[in-house]
Amino acid sequence: MNERSIELVEITPKEFWGTQDVHLEAIKQHYPKLKIVARGTTLKVFGEEEILDDFEAKFNRLMLHFNRYNTIDENVIVRVLESNGHEPQQMQNRDKILVHGVGGKLIKAMTPNQQKLVDTIIKNDMVFAIGPAGTGKTYTGVAMAVKALKEKQVRRIILTRPAVEAGENLGFLPGDMKEKLDPYMQPLYDALRDMIPAEN
Repeated sequence: MNERSIELVEITPKEFWGTQDVHLEAIKQHYPKLKIVARGTTLKVFGEEEILDDFEAKFNRLMLHFNRYNTIDENVIVRVLESNGHEPQQMQNRDKILVHGVGGKLIKAMTPNQQKLVDTIIKNDMVFAIGPAGTGKTYTGVAMAVKALKEKQVRRIILTRPAVEAGENLGFLPGDMKEKLDPYMQPLYDALRDMIPAEN
């Protein structure tokens, strides 16, 4: 009997396997000839080589779906496992959506100017966005950074912000350097919490 070991990369097992491993059970039902054992972030699969190849290819697509959309359900599992090697069309038609946030929240440009910012970021290495507070400059920028991270265009996101007041007066800030900078960084943290699970 052949054995295959697959690691869940950048995936929280509890969310991927579902409540009481309901997603894992759905996967097992589609492959009755395989013995499938999940331990933490490692999945061990035993069976015939040909079935293992098919399983691994489709399981990788399930992980890709989860990484991209931050969610998975039994309908997605059925669609991916019963597809003939191509991602279903409804999963591909997501051009305007920048990121699938926590709990499947759809994050996209909400105004023409935000769309213009998205298009400009795609075409340029560095973009300066100027405008009133609350117009989505920071949120859109973070969404584009998370999109690049999920699509493996970058390996990490570096959060940076000038520690200079821009109109607002924060007064005396006690504490160490992190505590002094946190009020300035809060909009970035808030946006990231919408788009990436807290554990990650």
